[in-house]
Amino acid sequence: MTTTAFHTERVTTRRAAAYGVAIAAPLMLILAKSWAPWLAMHPYVLLLMPTTTAAWIGGKWPGVASALVSTTIVELGLLGRGTHTPGSGSEVFLLLGYLGESAVIITVLEALHRSRRRLAASNVALQGARLELEAQAEQLRQAHAQLQRSWSVELAEEQSARQGVEHALRGTEEQLRHAQKMEAVGRLAGGIAHDFNNLLSIILGYSAMVSSSLPAEDPLRADVDEIAKAGERAAELTRQLLAFSRRQVFSERIVDLNALVGGMHRMIRRLLGEDIEVVFQPDAVHHSVLCDPGQIEQVLMNLIVNARDAMPRGGTLTIETRDVELDESFAASHAGVQPGAHVMLAITDTGVGIPAEIQARIFEPFFTTKDVGRGTGLGLSTVYGIVKQSGGTIWVSSEVGRGTVFTVYLPRTQVEPLTPESPPAARRACGGTVLLVEDEDQLRVLTRSLLRRAGYTVLDARDGAEALQACARHASKIDLLLTDVVMPMMCGRELAERARLVRPDMKALFMSGYTDEVIGLHGGLESQVAFLEKPINANQLLTKVSEMIGA
Repeated sequence: MTTTAFHTERVTTRRAAAYGVAIAAPLMLILAKSWAPWLAMHPYVLLLMPTTTAAWIGGKWPGVASALVSTTIVELGLLGRGTHTPGSGSEVFLLLGYLGESAVIITVLEALHRSRRRLAASNVALQGARLELEAQAEQLRQAHAQLQRSWSVELAEEQSARQGVEHALRGTEEQLRHAQKMEAVGRLAGGIAHDFNNLLSIILGYSAMVSSSLPAEDPLRADVDEIAKAGERAAELTRQLLAFSRRQVFSERIVDLNALVGGMHRMIRRLLGEDIEVVFQPDAVHHSVLCDPGQIEQVLMNLIVNARDAMPRGGTLTIETRDVELDESFAASHAGVQPGAHVMLAITDTGVGIPAEIQARIFEPFFTTKDVGRGTGLGLSTVYGIVKQSGGTIWVSSEVGRGTVFTVYLPRTQVEPLTPESPPAARRACGGTVLLVEDEDQLRVLTRSLLRRAGYTVLDARDGAEALQACARHASKIDLLLTDVVMPMMCGRELAERARLVRPDMKALFMSGYTDEVIGLHGGLESQVAFLEKPINANQLLTKVSEMIGA
């Protein structure tokens, strides 16, 4: 029930009570006359009491009703006339006095009633206003609570998002620091390997010369052959260092990764043994990559050997290829990744797993967890370098006791792989003049000896300036320029360009162990650059020189 309805009902009840008093009180006085005769002596004075009571309780109209009922009772003589006779002037005076007093009392009480009603109305209005204010205050409290909850949720989401961004930023910074460290180590390893290549060229070259000059039954020949074998093993280590530093020489072509892995399936099974199950999951769609197939085979073999060593009690090895699209979000969370179409090669084993603190170091050269003598620490670093040089990325995911996944992403190409051509037959030495340019004295002397023993006329120079002077002084034809790429004062590419101004028919064969030097050559000369990789093998050197001069 509302306040207004309650007030209205209360007023109605009071008026009903007032009318009841107006009628009942005079009648009760009549009944009381029998045991209190003195009540009839002053009837009007007594009747003011019910009139006043009725007016006080109910207001004007109940008071008027009480006065009329009281006057009727007196006039009918029901209560008595006191000492006055009916119709006398004294009685009329008393009646008028009673009515006047009643009117005054009723007027005063009516004014009080009106004031009280106005006060009640004000109270009702105030109560309504208070209730409305309380309702508004409750709405404000609810809105405030909702705002606090919303603010708390937004603050929690913002903090969570900020923490996520900070975590991703820390991860990216860590990946960047790791990549920078690997790049620095790669540069150091590449520089060391380049210097070793020159030394190994000398060792292998002289070993070949001595071995070829000794009779087959000479016991010294076996010793020399052992020196050559040790040099070959050292050359393999330098190739691995160059692979890690992304400076080895690549022979890139379009390769179907499914076909490459499928062609190695039998070899992989023999390598792993019967206690390891091999599962090959090739993608149904055959997409190709631009890479050196021999180097990718080395990546696969190194990863498989690593997986085999992680499963000494057997297990399952899964090789999977799949076409993937790397989006911007993946590239943002993986340093060095370029978004776009890639071919994925994943090697999964069920072995012992790799602890988290070791995962950040597994691609570092010479880092190994194997016992002394069981590993060089170059297997995974070689994989890392080959993948990076092929334009791809490699990631490791591992959990101790559950296994490891190595995932390689190589950029996809839409060009179909070409059918491999048969290698040309080796040519015999056909004679000719070779201009040899090499800043490493021992290597230059060795190369000159090998060429002269094969029947070539050799002009040798220490640098580009001496080579240009030899070009100008020599009267006969110079068939081939055999030059190192990196030399003081003048690089091999610049030397070849300047020498061809004097001798346009002279061909050029470059020697180096750096792949980025070959890229520089591609930018300055024709697209097909004749190249000889260090360390120099005598047979390869003579075969390549014979091909160039006889072509």
